[in-house]
Amino acid sequence: MGIKRGERNGETRAADHFHLLPSLADMGSFPLIFSIVLSFSVIASCSPPSTNSIIYPNFTASSVHFIDGSLGFLTSPNGTFRAAILSPGGQGGSGTNYYLCILHVPSNTITWSANRNTPISSTGTMTLSATGIVVADEDGSLKWSTPPLNSSVSSLQLTETGNLLLVNQSNATLWESFLYPTDTIVIGQNLPAGVFLSSAASSTDLSVGSYSLSLTASDALLLWQNSTYWKLSMVTAAFTLNSSYPVEYMAMNQSGLYLFGNNGSVVVMQVNVSVSTFGIAKLDYSGQFSVSSLTGTDLTPVLVGPDDKCQFPLICGTLGLCTDYANIPVCSCPSNFRLISSQSQNSTICVPSDGTYSLSNSCNSTDNNNMSNSSISYLSLGYGIDYFANDFTKPVKSGVNLSVCEDLCSSECSCLGIFYDNSSDSCYFLQNQIGSVVSSTNNDRVGFVKAIVGPSPSNSGHSIGFPIAAIVLLPLIGFFLLAALGFFLWRRSKSSTSWTLNPNNQVDPSSDDLELDAFSIPGLPVRFGYEELEAATDKFKNMIGSGGFGAVYKGTLPDKSLVAVKKITNFGIQGMKDFCSEIAIIGNIHHINLVKLIGFCAQGSERLLVYEYMNHGSLDHTLFGNGLVLEWKERVAIALGMARGLAYLHSGCQQKIIHCDIKPENILLHDHFQAKISDFGLSKLLSSEQSTLFTTMRGTRGYLAPEWLTGSAISDKTDVYSFGMVLLEIVSGRKNCSLRTQCESKENESSGGGYSSSSGQGLVYFPMFALEMHEQGRYLELADPKLEGRVTGEDVEKLVRVALCCAHEDPTLRPNMVSVVSMLEGDIPLGEPKLESLNFLRFYGRRFAEASMIEENNGQHDLMFPLLNASSGSSRSSLPLNISRMSSQQISGPR
Repeated sequence: MGIKRGERNGETRAADHFHLLPSLADMGSFPLIFSIVLSFSVIASCSPPSTNSIIYPNFTASSVHFIDGSLGFLTSPNGTFRAAILSPGGQGGSGTNYYLCILHVPSNTITWSANRNTPISSTGTMTLSATGIVVADEDGSLKWSTPPLNSSVSSLQLTETGNLLLVNQSNATLWESFLYPTDTIVIGQNLPAGVFLSSAASSTDLSVGSYSLSLTASDALLLWQNSTYWKLSMVTAAFTLNSSYPVEYMAMNQSGLYLFGNNGSVVVMQVNVSVSTFGIAKLDYSGQFSVSSLTGTDLTPVLVGPDDKCQFPLICGTLGLCTDYANIPVCSCPSNFRLISSQSQNSTICVPSDGTYSLSNSCNSTDNNNMSNSSISYLSLGYGIDYFANDFTKPVKSGVNLSVCEDLCSSECSCLGIFYDNSSDSCYFLQNQIGSVVSSTNNDRVGFVKAIVGPSPSNSGHSIGFPIAAIVLLPLIGFFLLAALGFFLWRRSKSSTSWTLNPNNQVDPSSDDLELDAFSIPGLPVRFGYEELEAATDKFKNMIGSGGFGAVYKGTLPDKSLVAVKKITNFGIQGMKDFCSEIAIIGNIHHINLVKLIGFCAQGSERLLVYEYMNHGSLDHTLFGNGLVLEWKERVAIALGMARGLAYLHSGCQQKIIHCDIKPENILLHDHFQAKISDFGLSKLLSSEQSTLFTTMRGTRGYLAPEWLTGSAISDKTDVYSFGMVLLEIVSGRKNCSLRTQCESKENESSGGGYSSSSGQGLVYFPMFALEMHEQGRYLELADPKLEGRVTGEDVEKLVRVALCCAHEDPTLRPNMVSVVSMLEGDIPLGEPKLESLNFLRFYGRRFAEASMIEENNGQHDLMFPLLNASSGSSRSSLPLNISRMSSQQISGPR
């Protein structure tokens, strides 16, 4: 009666025995700690594409990028699941790691991956042969394969429950993915005893991480470094029904999560939660286990564990002290410890304030192997502090005194610290790696950390001194104010550090501004000291750009990596709090076509952002400069990269992000002219003087959508319009709104170009000219003359038609960026521009020419396209020309 592993159709697996279960009561919803949905920036399919639910041997698939995962080489019968070779984005924006995965299409969630520890490049392949599946890189190096099979493979199938099957000619299953779970199980799938769920390393790295879920004879445990930090039985809705039988596997259905024994005929434990037709149990890379139910396209957690954030092993870094205030974890260092940042561990560590001591290292450390007992000391963590794992583990020894406990730890190189329980004379070890410690009301236990007398080389060279946080008191009279100030100064002399996290593991922007100087954000960009960035930029000598928020400088970090450091000068009254919230948002966004935020500095009044350095600069310098000419393929690649980045901001993030200032200056180019969008999500950093401008206009002349100028609602379609304007500039190699040079005039007169027909005095509004050439089918005349015939009219037509569709005056007629990506990739037909919604470009063109002639007559050449109101047509009137004399830097975002 159990869930049979050999059955082909996963739909029948759990149903066989769930009829035995009683009707379950609705246990309500549970607190939501972390979202478990992974949003992936690049979805790839095979080449050639197929949408079958069965494929046959001698089939090869490789990755082809699709922003919405619209194609895969294999789908389930109803399209619920898809098999594809895809990359979840790539840490650091590289996007170089690809995996053979099963994707749940409605929620865009990976439920299984084959080669999670051995990713392939974008040119790697998956090959199906009579002997099984092989995943290999382009050079033929084997990365993953199915085990030896009993007979020849007849086909590869994907069931409606997401089970990937290899079957023989008799339709008998030879191999199935359900037997090899990664970090997820779904309805219809079992997790047998002895098989682990292993977390991913990060949201973009699917390799095995630090956390695992394991079944015992009576429970399910979450483990970190072999230390338990949560049990399924701790859940309020969990009930042990029969402890006489050992647990054999875990499964779930619409009624909840179950631990089964006796070949599936006995429910050992049940957890009453309501799951929809699709449910997913997942161990997140953060270490949180959750069961989620599909609602529309969203996965809503109905069970999470642990629900106490201070129980997460590394919530406050190594030896960080976590204190729970109203379910908000506040991190600090224990008394006589200070905070540093470890580049090697990519986390924070609390180390002894006394520099004559350093923390002991693990067994494979040279320092640890060479130390003698005389060089070992034990530093007290004090009472009221406990370790997250102590309640789940047995003591190493009981009935011993503290001295014996210390001796036991000294003789074990894996022991890095101890906790001693005075009430039971019990000794607990902290082994292999130390996690966070927690505030506790249990004063029977006292903790000690093994330390080495003398500074350790491993702790030198990466210490970052953090200013201390204010201790916020609420005195009622001057005496208490004075006492609070004295306590604050005393804490400063002790160099302790605290920082506040909100429920999303980010800095709480509502914290007192004094605390902004002392926060750390686990899992988010690196916090740099001001002196570090001053040294990296040679005291801010090499300025490479400037914008509305301040200047950008080129810098070199100690590891020789190049960075761009933005020194923010205009952050206004609310800028400090907004800075924290924006860092939290941007730091969680990773996409190959978005510039990565590496770190930040919030020290005193200084606010700096550290980005990856783009060695080819901005698109405007390359496109409009007199240097290297961009070939047509490079222009198409840049356009596609921009589109993918915007599609991710609009559709791939947990909350939609509208850039509001897409322009060539904000498109940066990296190796091989890979396009990356910069300056997204920073609008809240505007000063109060600039914020009044953004109530009517947020963007740059020539790229502003009509809705900005008419007071209509702003949406992601505003970015689509700006993208269309930039796309026309990529085609022509010139600004849409500018003077036409004498050289351009001669070139176009000789080639039959019609610029002058649409403008006067050598002036042109290129979008209007592009519309005219589209109507006449004369696309080749729109191409950059510098390409000198190295492009066809059909190539130009594709980009021009996409650009004009994006430029519709009516935002509802503009495609979304996901559709734009598909059009550029050739997956869907090109849109047909609606002329009635493009006539406003002719009016813009006429007004531009009139304004330009007035500028010329006045001897001015800094052309400002007139702001317009009302609707299209001859009845449209322009605002007075002299109200808009401002530079692009004044009305643009940061550069």
